[in-house]
Amino acid sequence: MDAVDQVRSFNRTVTERVGALQDTYLDLGRPLGADRVLWEIGDGTDLRTLRARLNLDSGYLSRLIASLQREGLIETAPGADKRVRAVTLSDAGRAELEVLNSKSDQLARDLLAPLGDKQRATLVEAMATVERLLTAGLVAITVEDPRSPDARYCLTEYYAELAERFPGGFDVSTSIPTDEFTFIVARLRGEPVGCGAIRLSDSYIKRMWVAPAARGLGLGRRILRELESLSTTGMARLETHNSLPEAINLYRSMGYVEVEPFNDEPYAHHWFEKRL
Repeated sequence: MDAVDQVRSFNRTVTERVGALQDTYLDLGRPLGADRVLWEIGDGTDLRTLRARLNLDSGYLSRLIASLQREGLIETAPGADKRVRAVTLSDAGRAELEVLNSKSDQLARDLLAPLGDKQRATLVEAMATVERLLTAGLVAITVEDPRSPDARYCLTEYYAELAERFPGGFDVSTSIPTDEFTFIVARLRGEPVGCGAIRLSDSYIKRMWVAPAARGLGLGRRILRELESLSTTGMARLETHNSLPEAINLYRSMGYVEVEPFNDEPYAHHWFEKRL
């Protein structure tokens, strides 16, 4: 409960300090939610992306969009996908966004101004840590059809990275196939940022990847734990390449022990097992 109390205290302090409790945020005549939607629209997006990114109820988002439209700040139209409406800023909306950014910068300066140099550095560093950890908590991991667009995206990016990092390149057709594997995809704000696969018959793990933009969130460790949780054999096994030292370090730090080769994967230099 001490941890819960601290989180609640933190939330109260932040919402008070940044003005989130006011009915008009930054004296712009609208609540924080509407200003955040305006900022997220930026150079243009669509309503589906907005809902996913901000994790908003569709009804609430519709009300915010209608409010911004009444102010003449945004425009909506059918998107490239006719099932989804595109949303862009009007000329007035772009001007308002400049004001919002300017006032937001000033709010940040006002938060730092009363503090000494050391206090400011401590606060900024702490904010970066909190943001990273809260972002990590936004990642959702689900079992996925490996033929889905997001799964294919992850695998394509993964294979491209291996081709760059392996001295002799990477040809997936010569690697052990994963057709019979159970596949998982990690998403951050609706976008795919990682994947992994496990063959349930022998708990053999492959195709673990984390997008560069999502590294540093502990996602590789979490994906591996998710795959381990799917094991039905009481153990897990995997292999990796010499050119992936971060993967080797991850496996060892999570209790994997190096063993003799248990398959003929052509891109493997290290084979690991772990009792679960």
